[in-house]
Amino acid sequence: MQESQLERLLKRKVESLGGQALKFVSPGMSGVPDRLVLIPGGRAVFAEMKAPGKNLRPLQEKRKRDLESLGFTVCKLDSRETIDAFIRRFFHEV
Repeated sequence: MQESQLERLLKRKVESLGGQALKFVSPGMSGVPDRLVLIPGGRAVFAEMKAPGKNLRPLQEKRKRDLESLGFTVCKLDSRETIDAFIRRFFHEV
């Protein structure tokens, strides 16, 4: 499955549970996660989408560490299984 297909799957599942999976871009700052997932109840999680078996680039790893040092959660999603686990983890109260 391609990264773009996984991204659409995540968006569809999140929206079906009342959340939003916004495309995240930050002009002037490369390497930020692909999606900002807004979860009912006022929670937000970043999602970095990858094709199956692909790793984060070094700059993406740095941005992940930077966001996590601020207290945010950043998840790498690279398969249907990781998306399903993400949904279970963050939407279990919905």
